[in-house]
Amino acid sequence: MAPLHDIAHVGHVELLTPEPEKSLWFFTEIMGLTENGRDGDSVYLRTWDDYEHHSLKLTAHSTSGIRRTALRASSQEALDRRVKALDAAGRGIGWIDGDAGIGPTYLATDPDGHEFELYWESEWYEPPEELRPALKNQAQAYPGRGVCVRRLDHVNFLAAQTEPNGDFVRDLLGGEVTEQIRLDEGRIAAQWLHFGNKSYDLVYTEDWTGSNGRLHHIAFATDTREDILRAADIFLENDVFIETGPHKHAIQQTFFLYVYEPGGNRIELCNPVARLILAPDWKPITWTQAERSKGQAWGLKTIESFHTHGTPPVG
Repeated sequence: MAPLHDIAHVGHVELLTPEPEKSLWFFTEIMGLTENGRDGDSVYLRTWDDYEHHSLKLTAHSTSGIRRTALRASSQEALDRRVKALDAAGRGIGWIDGDAGIGPTYLATDPDGHEFELYWESEWYEPPEELRPALKNQAQAYPGRGVCVRRLDHVNFLAAQTEPNGDFVRDLLGGEVTEQIRLDEGRIAAQWLHFGNKSYDLVYTEDWTGSNGRLHHIAFATDTREDILRAADIFLENDVFIETGPHKHAIQQTFFLYVYEPGGNRIELCNPVARLILAPDWKPITWTQAERSKGQAWGLKTIESFHTHGTPPVG
């Protein structure tokens, strides 16, 4: 089945860090995001081609992790429908005033405890003169700083149980599964879900620690695979820990690189833009345990920390 299209896309995330200055350095100087305002202990940051006020809200905190994932609805009517469904299912928290650039916002949680915010009203970014792009169909000028990631791409959550959360995204948010992993015993160990023609927007991965509400990673898209190769050298020169990659995933065929930002959160650079789901009758691709044991697309084995490292840390 095709997605319902009541949710347009992932708008932004609020990321928590116990190292606010170092994390800010990482996202601005290394990743190439642009600061677009502050509010208390939070800094609003944006990639150069996301059209909204911010892509990332970076908040100083006692530990790392994700506080909230924001989803923009496709209309006010679509937002109202999702709120009604979430309320009826007992997953809603209620309305709040939105953050900078965002209108009225509705809060909800998935079965694992991850918090979402849904909104429709959004302030389109108006760059100051020094950030005005040469091409009017681009949100801001290319910064030419660090990796220069283009947009926020997806969020991958760790969950004690994967399938109930996939059902939440499908039944209450209107997403659909594009690919998944089913273990020999029948349990779904991971699911990739999308809201539009991108092959995935949200991912749920089984948390081998059995914990709830943790983050696996947030991902930023680059223009090309070569940008990710260049990024690996930038990370190397700046003493940023590279967990695994550059390489190519078998699932979704995404070229990738995983690093830890100074606050401990896992960040992915990805180049998934060549693969779209255009079929309205797409059937989920299910990978077996034996197929996944082969590792990534070109044979790189999935490292153990992939299933255990998450934020906030446990143990």
